[in-house]
Amino acid sequence: MTTRPNRRVAYLLTQSQGGPVDVTVELARAVAQRPGWEVKVFGPRPARGAERIAHLHEEVLVGGKFAAAAIVRARRRIRAWTPDVVHAQDRRSGLVGVGMARRGGRPAVVVHTYHGVPDDVGQDWFSGEDRPEPSRYTRAVLTGDALVARATSRTVVPSPSMGRFLVDRLHVPRERITHIDNGLALPPRTPRTGLVRNLLFVGLLVRRKGVHLLLDALTDPALPPGVELTIAGSGPEEAALKAQAARAGLQGRVRFLGFRTDVPELLARCDALVLPSSMEQQPLVVIEAMATGRVVVATDVGGLRDTVGEAGVLIPPDDVSALRRALVDLTSSTVDTAVREDEAAARARRAFGVQGCADQHLALYTSLLPA
Repeated sequence: MTTRPNRRVAYLLTQSQGGPVDVTVELARAVAQRPGWEVKVFGPRPARGAERIAHLHEEVLVGGKFAAAAIVRARRRIRAWTPDVVHAQDRRSGLVGVGMARRGGRPAVVVHTYHGVPDDVGQDWFSGEDRPEPSRYTRAVLTGDALVARATSRTVVPSPSMGRFLVDRLHVPRERITHIDNGLALPPRTPRTGLVRNLLFVGLLVRRKGVHLLLDALTDPALPPGVELTIAGSGPEEAALKAQAARAGLQGRVRFLGFRTDVPELLARCDALVLPSSMEQQPLVVIEAMATGRVVVATDVGGLRDTVGEAGVLIPPDDVSALRRALVDLTSSTVDTAVREDEAAARARRAFGVQGCADQHLALYTSLLPA
């Protein structure tokens, strides 16, 4: 009796931090523990969780989408490991993956996860409206995204709204798209007591994250005393946001922590997460906050409604008045908060655990591989 050889999955990254990296770290660990499968992660050293996949990681660097020599070297390194499946997990790695459609004279399975749209794609255009159009450069990027989706075996989307965008806006054949929610090793539910006073924002400090609107909302005199905001993240808007907080007299009420790797601990110490972005898909910090048992106040954009369901508070994007009302309501009552916290924790465990995510990915890989 012969033993069936293990099947190999090569996960490919070209960035060291962000949602795609965190998802890949957890997914790779989960798949590597399944009988009959081997895993290797090719890419830069992850900024968060690198020690968790040190035994699975091989450093491969691709500095830019036009770094032809680096792309060729990356493909050569991956081919040398002879994977059965190549799963690209960010936009640039998708470009690397499409060049691996054949290996050893037979097709290789190449999967790409489409985590998000470029920064200047607004909610209206994302949803099918004609205006406002993104820039010419962004439309060129999206054309490349569509070509990658057609050239790979399957495109995974973390929210149904992203799947609709690829089909309706980028004209990707529906049968080439599979919806699989992001999966994480979820933090434990952490009890919270008292009124909501400690708000948390986690993310890259860029304009589309809407932190400037959040600082504006904090100046509302209707907010009860003692409401504070912690901002975990760094980025090009950091200096401007600090200056805005100083001008608004928010010293002592707003803390800037910079980039942090201890997000679960920050969530356990806060009372609610606020994410007033103009565009998101399925932010991992929202999943982690829900699992911790925290209410999420977020904008109704991209895949956030699919993510939070009835467990969060959704407001229109770029609407500081709505954000102010949501924060005043949240910090003035504990009745609805407890119900939402219970539903958030339950929903996170139903939909976003890493083992369920791994099950769905393995089913997809198996369906694409030859018998």
